[in-house]
Amino acid sequence: MKKKTLFAMAAFALAVLFLNSCGNCNENGKTECEKAQQCEKSMSALDCIMTRKSVRSYTDQPVEDEKIEKILRAGMAAPSAVNKQPWKFVVIKNREVLNKLAEANRGTRMAAQAPLAIAVCGDTTKAIEGEGREFWVQDASAATENILLAAHSLGLGAVWTGIYPIKERTAEIGKILELPDYQIVLCVIPIGFPAENPEVKDKWNTDNIKYIN
Repeated sequence: MKKKTLFAMAAFALAVLFLNSCGNCNENGKTECEKAQQCEKSMSALDCIMTRKSVRSYTDQPVEDEKIEKILRAGMAAPSAVNKQPWKFVVIKNREVLNKLAEANRGTRMAAQAPLAIAVCGDTTKAIEGEGREFWVQDASAATENILLAAHSLGLGAVWTGIYPIKERTAEIGKILELPDYQIVLCVIPIGFPAENPEVKDKWNTDNIKYIN
């Protein structure tokens, strides 16, 4: 009986200690629990980055609208020069249009079996004027990477297929998507549930680094 009582008291003491640690704020106003959760989220983000890979084969399972919105929100969360956000996202689920994209360019041929594709475009009417006009390419590229990572985190496969700056490609894909001249297609991203599991490539190469200490 005494052992049970001691065990219960010890468990209670640990519980109180845990709750107190969660209630103690640090100098930044964050509890220890919040700091731990933030660390866990950071690790999850890093894992997502390091395990992402290009997926070019998909099942015929449709992608839920809820996931599509999350992907688009991630794209729009990308950094943007002077916060111009000079992007336009074209969500393509129409099978006829997906097939046209696959036929138009060898690089986008996997759209033929994808249930979804997102064309990331630059809207030049929102671009910075003058020498910074081409910053839209960097902004749209950052949005593209966010889309790829968001898709991966949701259990989907995706691949970045380049369109810009090859003029023939931008013109042809823009025509298929019925875009105005001021909207330029940077890339097309076929997305779907993976029908393949390609190996993650280790791209770490110290030759590509220059340290200035």
